[in-house]
Amino acid sequence: MWKKVRLYGFGSLWGRFLLLCLLCSKITPYPFTDAFPLAMQDLLCMNNDFPPRAHCLVRWYGVHEFVVISPGANCEAVISESKCNLLLSSVSIALANTGCQVPLFVQIQQKWRKMYAGECQGPGVRADFEMVHLRKVPSQYNHLSGLMDIFKSKIGCPLTPLPPINIAIRFTYILQDWQQYSWPQQPPDFDALLAGEVGGVEFGKLPFGACEDPISELHLATTWPHLTEGIVVDNDVYSDLDPLQAPHWSVRVRKADNPQCLLGDFLMEFFKLCSRKESTDEILGKNSVEEESKENSDITQALSKLTEPTAVPIPKLSVSNMVHSARKHIRRHRRHDQSPINNDVLNSILQYLFPDSLGDKSDSNEAKATHSNPGGKNDQDKDTEDYNLFNLLKSAPSDSLTYRLALCICLVNFYHGGMRAVAHLWQEFVLEMRYRWENNYLIYGLAAGPPDLRCCLLHQKLQMLNCCIEHKRARDENRKESGRDRKDTTSCENGLLGPESGRQGGSGGSPGKSWDSWSDSEDEFYECLSDTEEMKEVPAEGAKGAKIKPEGRLQPHGKLTLLNSDEPLYIPVTQEPAPMTEDLLEEQSEVLAKLGTSAEGAHLRARMQSACLLSDMESFKAANPGCSLEDFVRWYSPRDYVEEEVTDETGQTVVRGNLSARMNIPGNMWVEAWETAKATPARRQRRLFDDTKEAERVLHYLAVQKPADLTRHLLPCILHAAILKVKEEESVEDIPSVRKAIQQVTSHTSKHLRHPIPDFKKLEDTINQLMVVETIIAQARSLKAKFGLGKGEKGEDTEGLEKFVGSLLEEPEVAVIGAGRGPAGSIIHKLFVSAQRAALLAPLEDDPNRLGGSEDRKPMGGGGGVPDFPPPAGREILLRTCVPRPAPYSKALPQRLFCVLMREEFRLAGAFSSDTSFF
Repeated sequence: MWKKVRLYGFGSLWGRFLLLCLLCSKITPYPFTDAFPLAMQDLLCMNNDFPPRAHCLVRWYGVHEFVVISPGANCEAVISESKCNLLLSSVSIALANTGCQVPLFVQIQQKWRKMYAGECQGPGVRADFEMVHLRKVPSQYNHLSGLMDIFKSKIGCPLTPLPPINIAIRFTYILQDWQQYSWPQQPPDFDALLAGEVGGVEFGKLPFGACEDPISELHLATTWPHLTEGIVVDNDVYSDLDPLQAPHWSVRVRKADNPQCLLGDFLMEFFKLCSRKESTDEILGKNSVEEESKENSDITQALSKLTEPTAVPIPKLSVSNMVHSARKHIRRHRRHDQSPINNDVLNSILQYLFPDSLGDKSDSNEAKATHSNPGGKNDQDKDTEDYNLFNLLKSAPSDSLTYRLALCICLVNFYHGGMRAVAHLWQEFVLEMRYRWENNYLIYGLAAGPPDLRCCLLHQKLQMLNCCIEHKRARDENRKESGRDRKDTTSCENGLLGPESGRQGGSGGSPGKSWDSWSDSEDEFYECLSDTEEMKEVPAEGAKGAKIKPEGRLQPHGKLTLLNSDEPLYIPVTQEPAPMTEDLLEEQSEVLAKLGTSAEGAHLRARMQSACLLSDMESFKAANPGCSLEDFVRWYSPRDYVEEEVTDETGQTVVRGNLSARMNIPGNMWVEAWETAKATPARRQRRLFDDTKEAERVLHYLAVQKPADLTRHLLPCILHAAILKVKEEESVEDIPSVRKAIQQVTSHTSKHLRHPIPDFKKLEDTINQLMVVETIIAQARSLKAKFGLGKGEKGEDTEGLEKFVGSLLEEPEVAVIGAGRGPAGSIIHKLFVSAQRAALLAPLEDDPNRLGGSEDRKPMGGGGGVPDFPPPAGREILLRTCVPRPAPYSKALPQRLFCVLMREEFRLAGAFSSDTSFF
């Protein structure tokens, strides 16, 4: 516990005195006893020597509680000696008057020097904290013997012989050159990617790992914790301090600052696209493709050619074929140097996105198989937590087209040209969507059914387009079957079964051909069409003796019969409700809300919402001629038909039914809809879902998307893929802190992505968190490779080494079990030896300030001429004893001197106690 106070201006002596008195009065003083203050007891305590992470005063003096007074700004630094002494005198007076036993430090000199002077007072004792700081180590104090001389002269003990001095020494060695272990991460092969050697596997995976070694240095601290004078020799000619003989080793690693990681770079480059403003036309250029006049005329006159007499079959002059003809011309006329994406790479991407294009798209069985299980996942895989992660992130399933598109956009943006390549790929994707719509090819990689509102909007739009294709295919199949049935019926009636039967009609064509030649305008309004011949077969309802032919029956509804006759009640074939995406639902809710709460608005709102009800009523009337509203309610809403037992005129108990109370309310919408509904089967009704209109709306929505809009839509999928990738890599390394961090990132990302308007600044923070997780995993792999754990071999020491490596990632400093003789210590020793041998390949430069001492000192490691360890980068020597000061009859008080010797720093931090009662 320590407190820090800043003094903004010192003012007069009395002002400083009052300030310090006020400060010390807020600190609870220790009771006046004969015991030393706690801070003076800490000077002799060995439990806090060389802490791995602490304030510098804790490391130098071992105190647990203290107060620091520091200047408010660098310009107010206490530099002059007179001002320093004046402030220290104020500190001494304040401590004496308040009885505070917590040490009080004052920061002096410039801040970067970390110079402190202070004092601690107790009952009859006082400890002065002094400090010396130099840039260079004096030669006479570059060893333990010289520092012992300083300590003895400073305490000036009058006793003979001098009480024993306890010594603790720590040498720190730094390893920067990893010679025998190369960084295991292989950089991506950019040449192979640019040359088009890219398959589905590469495009289906995000890269991972650091491009450089994320571990820059290893710091080995060799410690001799309990020594006394005479046991160890360390002077200017000889040293017993061999690191291999040190009883305690501890290691810490220094991690590289912001190492370049592949996954983080991919995510950040993709995220940057969200802030761009350019449209696809602005990026690729409206006039970048120069079409020949003939080709332009072919495209513009596409509809005219459809009506011109020609011997070419009609299907070859369709609008879709003209669009794809234009696409071929675009590809042919785009210069090779102007194409953002190489043609080979583009083909590989399209094959990865649409693998069904390699086969026969018209094969319905194959299309259904690929449509139902595009990713090759079984049902068990789809029940896993990772597969259902898209529910939390509002992205898309990991085996869907949208997910694969996001991966391709991300890779194309990073490898193949940035935003221009993204615009190019998106343009090709939209053309492929239109081609599939025009030719009734289901979109590969989308689950069947209506749009899944749990997914992102782009995925919903693609599902909507797929629904349109499914409806269009079903309508065309029904049309062909109906035409085939009518053709067979007509042929049988005319007695003609050969090809000449098509000429018997008044229009010069068979009814089947007449069915297929209906205009697109009628296709737009009806789910399934009927021809004139079929309409003629149905007699008018008002004709005498005419029996209405039931149509559109699905199956009988149990044993129910119509109330007005003994005919069975049939369930009709009905239209499915129109699928909707979340933006359409929002638009519809806004329109309904704008109608207001008036009676007219409520009535109009009810009519808008009863379109599906009216369609079902018409289908029910067509399937059950002569039915009533009560019959419809019995099937559609059984709760609104109430049955009860009553006694008739003959006294027998019978069951009678009536409509519920809400059905009998005047102006009920059901009654009004029933009166207006006509007996029309579902196949001849106006379509509830206009697939042509909705498909064109979706295609237009896709075409107008800018690259920035596209990346915003796909950002949830990319984050989804990144989290799955990080989970996959973490499962190999098994790092508990990373596992917890992934859970937190997933939770935060889910909260941000499900917001109606995501905060992109917070999403950027999510990406940064994923980059941190990636860095930690890369650091774990680097350490495992250096300690021989990445080879997959299990030895008797493997478990201990894995635990040691895991601790290096989690803790600031880790003790090495067995020191230099343990498994981890042996590996560390070999690393240093390898680095030392490699250093000898280059000529050694004589450095007069090298901390190894003179040339005739004992080589570290006890070898021949090549030391196993380099000169220590830092040496820390702690001297302490308990002697009476200032007189022989004074109390024996703790004395402490902490020495730091580095290449460009020499620091002495001394705490010297004295008796103020007997001096």
